Amino acid sequence: MNLISPSYMQIVFTFGAMAMAVGALFIRLKASRRPVTIKKIVIPPLGMTTGLCMFVAPQTHIPVLWGVIAFAFGWLVFSYPLIRTTHFETVNGEIFAQRSRSFVFILIGLLAIRMLLHEAVEQYVSVLQTGALFFLLAYGMIIRWRLFMLKQYRVMTADQDS
Repeated sequence: MNLISPSYMQIVFTFGAMAMAVGALFIRLKASRRPVTIKKIVIPPLGMTTGLCMFVAPQTHIPVLWGVIAFAFGWLVFSYPLIRTTHFETVNGEIFAQRSRSFVFILIGLLAIRMLLHEAVEQYVSVLQTGALFFLLAYGMIIRWRLFMLKQYRVMTADQDS
């Protein structure tokens, strides 16, 4: 008798994803109390890049077009609200991310949409392929958002130097 059925695993992973999302929210809110640096902008996408190693496993292989669409969807759609709510301010010569009331709601909304999309996509491809698609979606989102942040940070530091 198998004690861990796929339906239980789905529930465990769903709640695990929610717990991680709540943790990420707290980390993001706490991070806004510290000055922004290039290192803090660049390290998250670099760290996430290691996730591309998942494609070494044949079970995660997806058609290239699906991967491009998932990445583009993250780049064009999911990054947009994050970009619109990310603003920096200078306080005592240091650059800080401004807190936005809508930021938390946007992150929760993006999580909810991803969870719903995940359920729909999982009906047609394997769990590992679904994970690969959603990794690419998240990767596209964070790359564009962090590039925007880096550009905005450099403009502000150039203004300080002048």
